[in-house]
Amino acid sequence: MGFRLPRIVNPKQSLKRTLSFSETTVVPKGHFAVYVGEVEKKRFVVPISFLKHHSFKNLLSEAEEEYGFNHPMGALTIPCSEEAFLDLIGSLQSS
Repeated sequence: MGFRLPRIVNPKQSLKRTLSFSETTVVPKGHFAVYVGEVEKKRFVVPISFLKHHSFKNLLSEAEEEYGFNHPMGALTIPCSEEAFLDLIGSLQSS
């Protein structure tokens, strides 16, 4: 009896299935919503465990510098491209 190796999945496709970007999604316990994008803002629901990562904290510092506590979307807004955000989140999920 053999075993099967997991197939390699494109990390961005996997992230898009893992993270939620629906405006109507209820934020589950242990997660929080952020808006990401330079022009069009897209909503993501991410686990609070990301808050312990230095690189995610850097994004939050950038958000504070850019928006202070007055976020235009009514929730935390991250001032970076969606692709850069997905790359960062991918690296956090694999660590």
